[in-house]
Amino acid sequence: MDRIVVAVGGNALQLPGDAGTFDEMVRRAEETAENMYFLFNEYEVALTHGNGPQIGSILLQNEHSREIVNPMPLDVLGAQSQGMIGYILTQGFERIFGKYNIKKNLVTVITRVEVDENDPAMKKPTKPIGPFYTRVQAEELIREKHWNMIEDSGRGWRRVVPSPDPKKIVEKEEILSLIDQGYGVISVGGGGIPVVRRNGYYYGIEGVIDKDLGAATLGKDIDASELIILTAVPQVYINFGTPNQKPLENISASELENYYREGHFKPGSMGPKVLASIRFVRNGGKRALITSPEALKDALNEKNGTWIYP
Repeated sequence: MDRIVVAVGGNALQLPGDAGTFDEMVRRAEETAENMYFLFNEYEVALTHGNGPQIGSILLQNEHSREIVNPMPLDVLGAQSQGMIGYILTQGFERIFGKYNIKKNLVTVITRVEVDENDPAMKKPTKPIGPFYTRVQAEELIREKHWNMIEDSGRGWRRVVPSPDPKKIVEKEEILSLIDQGYGVISVGGGGIPVVRRNGYYYGIEGVIDKDLGAATLGKDIDASELIILTAVPQVYINFGTPNQKPLENISASELENYYREGHFKPGSMGPKVLASIRFVRNGGKRALITSPEALKDALNEKNGTWIYP
């Protein structure tokens, strides 16, 4: 049975306009499972997920309660989001597994991902996180907490943190062991908790790893044959949103990289998914797929989606 990594986004649990309640997120998890439950009968599945909407809520809770309880650092909040989302996904997926008589148990692994302390990104924080602040509040946070703050598109000021490149999955062996025992594994949530190694021990850092690059790193480390990235559109497009928009179907990593360098894919949107797919196939993966959950079945039959090959 082939081993695959399937990466779902934060919208697998929370769509724009959703209130973000627990019951609502479980229903979204069920909807996600409806589109992919069959994979668990056909493959060894390692499932990864985003955590954008959820970590944003946790950060708000962290800030607004700081006068009552001690606020936690970002790596701890990342671990909190992994546990919470893993539980919600398990609740939703198990209900759909029962509906279709899928005999599979899910296990969530709180996952650390090693990054390089000398990564250039560590000195250039670019990833906005958390709530918006006024200029006065931002200046106070810069003085008190030494946070890096930026003005975000006229909406207010936000904290920015580094987004270093993932190097390896710390819990690789534990994930492999669970897969070998027949479990579906949920791991590398939100890209993984970024950690650096010092004097033989791991230490969490204030940063965020891109979730798709984290999924590609997991795929490499557990020798997955395929990486499936589920997103809002059924295919990757060049000239997206213009009259010359063109879908990409079967494409080599080299050709896709040329489009990437030409600037066809936005950094905060399709860009990381394309880069993750290129990395995965160049690190030994047989192929990668970018598609939407609704188009997944057709894509696996090569009737939709964008397939990337070495």
